[in-house]
Amino acid sequence: MDRSKVAVVIPALNEERTIRAIVANVQRYGVPIVVDDGSTDQTAELSSQAGAVVVRHQQNRGYDEALNSGFARAQELGVEIAISIDADGQHDPELVNTFLCAIDAGADVVLGVRDCRQRVAETLFAKVAQWRLGLRDPLCGIKAYKMKVYAELGHFDSYGSIGTELAIFAAKNRFRITHIPIITKPRAGESRFGPHISANKRILRALWLGLLSPSANQRLTRSHRAFI
Repeated sequence: MDRSKVAVVIPALNEERTIRAIVANVQRYGVPIVVDDGSTDQTAELSSQAGAVVVRHQQNRGYDEALNSGFARAQELGVEIAISIDADGQHDPELVNTFLCAIDAGADVVLGVRDCRQRVAETLFAKVAQWRLGLRDPLCGIKAYKMKVYAELGHFDSYGSIGTELAIFAAKNRFRITHIPIITKPRAGESRFGPHISANKRILRALWLGLLSPSANQRLTRSHRAFI
């Protein structure tokens, strides 16, 4: 696949220990877009030196806003596929090629399925998502999307979904979804979810708004996009 048609979106907060290697490894497959979400270290500088397109937030705006900015930049670049991957070293960059092969085989969306989850709320989210929509691990940070899915919804996130809204939208609107099991590595640094209790609260909130609330069934169907 033409590298210029692929963007690899990497939300990053103080990831100077890992970001250079991740950018170097994924850029053979696509254009790396690092969203520096208010870092106080050299994340932005090292990303740029490694060859990434860098989008900078002057202040920390959170994981979902970083993905919003990254996918908006990908759309501006005119790519056909965007892949999100974490900046903390948990995902093998070679998975990008595996996910692109799944897109080439006909998938509209490709989701990673982790070998383990860190929190009870993550497991609950996955069980509900599989029961309702057949999504096995929507909180996994590595996903691939054809940009037509993003264009159909018009944004990546609107309610603090922890990176799940676009995947849920794709499932509700019958886009073709493929799941790929992955092995996660120990992350470098602190979790993007924050402390354990607050992280579980955030995840449960995203679960309620995305899959369980009275408005969840209508939130992301094509006929209700105008009301988002």
